[in-house]
Amino acid sequence: MVNFSLEGKVALVTGGAYGIGLAIAQALAEAGAKIVFNCSRQETVDRGLKAYKELGIEAKGYLCDVTDEAAVKAMIADIETTIGTVDILVNNAGIIKRIPMEEMEVDDFRKVIDIDLVGPFICAKAVIPGMIKKGHGKIINICSMMSELGRETVSAYASAKGGLKMLTRNICSEYGEHNIQCNAIGPGYIATEQTAPLRELQPDGSRHPFDSFIISKTPAARWGVPEDLMGPAVFLASDASNFVNGHILYVDGGILAYIGKQPK
Repeated sequence: MVNFSLEGKVALVTGGAYGIGLAIAQALAEAGAKIVFNCSRQETVDRGLKAYKELGIEAKGYLCDVTDEAAVKAMIADIETTIGTVDILVNNAGIIKRIPMEEMEVDDFRKVIDIDLVGPFICAKAVIPGMIKKGHGKIINICSMMSELGRETVSAYASAKGGLKMLTRNICSEYGEHNIQCNAIGPGYIATEQTAPLRELQPDGSRHPFDSFIISKTPAARWGVPEDLMGPAVFLASDASNFVNGHILYVDGGILAYIGKQPK
């Protein structure tokens, strides 16, 4: 029988207070995992704790910036002391700045890279020793279709997510022999708070142009929802994926497989 149970496992979901992170954490909790999450602002940690309580999930929240290596090490040490070794790490924390490349400040570019790529490196580096000692571990990086495609205004984000794809493969290459599986989920366009402005109806009642664009490019003819990522996350966190390593699972409604309709 395929084992999707996460009973007794400790799962750390970075940036897991809402949206995709919260949905993935909920799925892991429903499969039996103990949930820990972190955010870089206390108000967001409090928001997450409230959301988990409403879902009936006991979760521990940490105020921790994933780009601060000393803070991440301290958080992991506390988790190991109070809850147990981190069995599952979901590198979900991330930002996007939609700015044309020639208008983007270098500091803004670096900030996106720091949070979206350096942060996952720091967090993975912090949990890997415990995983090696325990003899198993699962690392799930949240990539993007921008790990494969470019688009205007997202030069920093695409650079970070492309790098995260290769970090995923390199962690697999370095630590697969220790029974650590590092894979990634590449969400398509997901209906979240961040993308809400792109889905707002126009004053005349028509779709937002970007909304129409995404629907036309998606064979499923809809935006994804955070719940679409729950099953893939449980698969990659469980023993069902023990021989899956260095893989990026795109959950995109078919966008990457589709060239689009021929203009009439």
